[in-house]
Amino acid sequence: MISLFMTFSDPAGERRVRPDALDAAAVLVGAVPQMTEGLLFTPLDQSVDHPYKADGFGPAFALQLRFPDLLACEAALDRGGALASLATGGGLSSFTGLDVTHQVMLTRAFPVDVAEHPAGTTTPCSYLVHYPGPAEDMNAWNLHYLEHHPSIMRTFPNVRQIEIYTRIDWIDRLPSQRVEYMQRNKLVFDSPQALAHALGSDVIQRMRADFVKFPPFAGGNKHFPMLTRVVVSRP
Repeated sequence: MISLFMTFSDPAGERRVRPDALDAAAVLVGAVPQMTEGLLFTPLDQSVDHPYKADGFGPAFALQLRFPDLLACEAALDRGGALASLATGGGLSSFTGLDVTHQVMLTRAFPVDVAEHPAGTTTPCSYLVHYPGPAEDMNAWNLHYLEHHPSIMRTFPNVRQIEIYTRIDWIDRLPSQRVEYMQRNKLVFDSPQALAHALGSDVIQRMRADFVKFPPFAGGNKHFPMLTRVVVSRP
């Protein structure tokens, strides 16, 4: 499966997307041809306790769109489509003037013990991580990370989804800026509080112990807890 990521950032870190603009973005995303699922990410109203709070609140808005294959994704990235409109603000003041980047990546899903959210879940929370890179040896990096880190992630209490995204080549005509981060990750929990509980567990020590074994890489990493809204494709 292929994922498109778009990130909308305010250099001053002050902008927030209004609820009506989020609703309008959901309508635009739901109409993207051949998209199977859209995920809309917004910052938490109040930061939760997690080991990387120094990374800040994250972007004002981000999205992940899933496509069945690369050609379907590339077809949605033309200059006349809904995503091109959204990249320039989509006529919505909440998005106008933000710095927008995009990247297409391969989705690698890993098993969790229980994937379903409990009944009544209203504020699922995604922990978005990215590694800008580069690594000295991308094959060595991917081999180590994919063979070791997901099995540790699975032991976080009540983690509902584990996905790791790796680089591919793609074509597009979007007006936003292309980025080529070497990797992205996403962990999904039932709520910001569930995320904070998981990241406060002793599993984080095992994550850090593996981190020091990573093959050499530059660029560090960033971690952002984000509220998550699911948009299904409209026929």
